[in-house]
Amino acid sequence: MNSMHLVLILLTLLAANLPWFSERLFYAVSLKNKHLGWRLLELVVFYFVIGAVAYFVERSSMGQVAPQGWQFYATTGALFIVFAFPGFVWRYLWRK
Repeated sequence: MNSMHLVLILLTLLAANLPWFSERLFYAVSLKNKHLGWRLLELVVFYFVIGAVAYFVERSSMGQVAPQGWQFYATTGALFIVFAFPGFVWRYLWRK
């Protein structure tokens, strides 16, 4: 694993937790009260953004992209949700 892959993992951890730390939609649109549905929408969008970044990192570092089936996307989606758990805990369970 080179440094670019480590940066990608850290970027994924950051992106998975971003929806929980702000009341603004995508850090751009001010909302009076951002509900769980908006946060989940942000989480899905950030998943696809990180997936696109990972696609281009794989393409630039290896020259080609390996074909993926539904199992790959189910696993990475579940891992992204696990990465988002600290932000969820901070938002709903820990903060007073």
